[in-house]
Amino acid sequence: MTIQQVFLKNDNGLALRVADLGGTALSLTVPDRDGRLADILLGAENPVDIGVDYIGALIGRVGNRIKGGRFRVDGRTYQITRNDGPDKTHPANSLHGGVEGFDARRWSMREFQAPDGPAVELTLLSPDGDQGFPGNLAVRVVYTLTNDNVWRIEYWAVTDRPTPVSLTNHAYFNLTGDLSRPITGHRMQLFASAVNDLGVGLIPNGKKFPVKDSPFDFLKPHVIGDRIDANHRLIKAGKGYDHNFIIDRGTAAPGELVRCSRVVEPDSGRVMETWTTLPGVQFYAGNFLGKSLLILKGGIPAGHRTGFCLETQFAPNAVNMPAFESGLLRPGEVWHHVTEYRFSTVR
Repeated sequence: MTIQQVFLKNDNGLALRVADLGGTALSLTVPDRDGRLADILLGAENPVDIGVDYIGALIGRVGNRIKGGRFRVDGRTYQITRNDGPDKTHPANSLHGGVEGFDARRWSMREFQAPDGPAVELTLLSPDGDQGFPGNLAVRVVYTLTNDNVWRIEYWAVTDRPTPVSLTNHAYFNLTGDLSRPITGHRMQLFASAVNDLGVGLIPNGKKFPVKDSPFDFLKPHVIGDRIDANHRLIKAGKGYDHNFIIDRGTAAPGELVRCSRVVEPDSGRVMETWTTLPGVQFYAGNFLGKSLLILKGGIPAGHRTGFCLETQFAPNAVNMPAFESGLLRPGEVWHHVTEYRFSTVR
């Protein structure tokens, strides 16, 4: 398999490697507190494994789960392909865009120099009926590695028929720079006072669960591993953290970037902040990593909880929950959102 790749490097030595298959971010090199560079992204060793477990890939049309793979728009019911659930022969729900989501597609790539750093533009046309979704959807994504040490992901989409859209990236981070180490020692802060409450199959039930006095309270920094196996029904449902945190956006205007997380890795001093225009962020602690026997870069087997994800998004199954913003895109509108991962260090 021939994979096209683009290599971006900013003025400070940060480097991002991107593949056309899945628009996948394969590696991201970031300095520690002493200036030593290391790759902090999980990624496949073999090109044929790119996209396994969605690692580093662009996700669409709709990230996360849609209950039953079914939704209604303007009085019409749509059934999309289903690929998620305990019964693999008859999966119950749609996950990350269905059987063949955007993570499995070849994206067109164009490298260019943005005003604030090197960038790559990725484009894709998802035809009407793709996985059962209505409308032709044209998608444009730009990765920029700014000279302020930010990995910016900017999304645009337009359609000719109403369709739900919730694009995201499924990068797995490990700020230690040692992809064999667990991420349970990282200190996580999430600026979210509630998560989506869950029903069967990790599908939100339409209610908000306040995080106060629970293992989901990351309003003040907590070590990820401290409560990850707590005796709590929502922790048990996800076998650890795998939940959509509803970002405290306060008085922020639509389209305004808001900080949703801050992660500190104490040994390296690396700090990553996530800023986004989207209403939610899925914090996933890699609870199922390793089950696919995937081999990562350097010949390292993907291990349990060796990477965490912060996937900015609309709530899972939002298209079926009137109380939540759904991301429904209509003709004549532009779906436009931005997520930034901002890197720094602490002593």
